[in-house]
Amino acid sequence: MRIIAAAGLFAGLVVSAMTASQPARADLLPVPPFKGNDTGGIIAYSMATQTDARQVAVDHCARYGKVAKFLAVQAYEGGYISFSCRWVPYGAADQPIRTLY
Repeated sequence: MRIIAAAGLFAGLVVSAMTASQPARADLLPVPPFKGNDTGGIIAYSMATQTDARQVAVDHCARYGKVAKFLAVQAYEGGYISFSCRWVPYGAADQPIRTLY
């Protein structure tokens, strides 16, 4: 039993040493130009210069019954546009605007 445990420990050490000696490869899992979920997402700036980023975000959030709110823009090659998907209270369009008298 001790021999099996020692062999398992040795195999684990060899595998971790092999993976630690290799550099990280960013091209194995490329980042897509658009990525999001029900809470929001990001749009690559290069994609935003070719398409309407607002419409992409609005369409994405509409799948979840939400509206898009833009948060930040990194306006350079390799940057991203971030947005969040937010709930809209029922009847929000029917409520009057608050005014101070």
